[in-house]
Amino acid sequence: MSHDGVGEVTEALAGLVSDFKGFQQKITQKMQQQEERLNMTYQSQRPQLSTAEMVEAPHQKAMDAYLRSGDDDGLRALTLDGKSMNTAVSAEGGYLVDPQTAETVKSVLTSSASIRSIASVVNVEATSFDVLVDRTETGAGWATENGATAETDSPLFDRISIPLHELSAMPKASQRLLDDAAFDIEGWLAGRIADRFATAEAAAFVNGDGVDKPTGFLTYGHVEEQSWNWGLLGYVATGASGDFDASRPADAVVDLVYALGAKYRANASFVMNSKTAGAVRKMKDADGRFLWTDSLAAGQPAQLMGYPVLIAEDMPDIGADATAVAFGDFGAGYTVAERPDLRVLRDPFSAKPHVLFYATKRVGGDVTDFAAIKLLKFSVV
Repeated sequence: MSHDGVGEVTEALAGLVSDFKGFQQKITQKMQQQEERLNMTYQSQRPQLSTAEMVEAPHQKAMDAYLRSGDDDGLRALTLDGKSMNTAVSAEGGYLVDPQTAETVKSVLTSSASIRSIASVVNVEATSFDVLVDRTETGAGWATENGATAETDSPLFDRISIPLHELSAMPKASQRLLDDAAFDIEGWLAGRIADRFATAEAAAFVNGDGVDKPTGFLTYGHVEEQSWNWGLLGYVATGASGDFDASRPADAVVDLVYALGAKYRANASFVMNSKTAGAVRKMKDADGRFLWTDSLAAGQPAQLMGYPVLIAEDMPDIGADATAVAFGDFGAGYTVAERPDLRVLRDPFSAKPHVLFYATKRVGGDVTDFAAIKLLKFSVV
């Protein structure tokens, strides 16, 4: 091969080596980029192992600072910058709690042994909630091809207004405890508020007089089922004063179930307190089978004649003329209206060296369908 031919081959080989090195560099860069992307994905998806790695949302940091020291700069900044629609400044210095705390309170209220858990719950922004109830049946009739059609009855509507009342709780904590960085102040506050609210709500939904509190369903007048009319609750008598009938105690429970209209029974529940439940669960039918069935699944209520039982301790004990058992479709019969916000006012002055947290929420409740709830009265008639 000539000298020129050798040079050409050498030059070609050098070009190939250069191209290969460039290709190798591109492959290496691509692999590095892919590895970086994988690491970023892993870092974002892996569980947080320590509180040091957790990144608080702005509203959580701001609320924590406010609860610990009263520093409201973060809350005001969030409001003024429009970064959070869930944190607002009020003229009197109270602040709406962050969504996580509000959701914790709501979860406890919903899962508690309260009428709320089986009633209809609506969120409103006004000072009251109006319900239109059709309490009559629209008329209907058969028509012939050539005959005149007769006019049928028109429905009648009742308007029930449910005012919202202010429900409050005021837990307190020492300033030393608040200064402890390891103290979960938001979780503590949510738990204390939820407990107080649940207790107050449960009592009002059953026995509230409607004055600065919801109207309880037992505060309405009640009449024997055969004489029932709108605005009252119908009852079934047990046949014995202050007790079940001695010879056929279960008959009253059966009569109570079938006193309720068929359209309500599908979603109906029993409501009674623990003492009454202790007496009812011993009942058997004519074949010796217990009417009461304990739930086999965790978190599910026991059943009486196939219907769930809500244990509400604010229901009266068995006694003369007591309406100690209620049965009905409370989703149709009772409505809870509430504003979704929860306000907290920090007070470090009234109970030194403790700090008070005055929490308020607006809620109302009332019977919205008097045909959907029936009572068991422990009386002869």
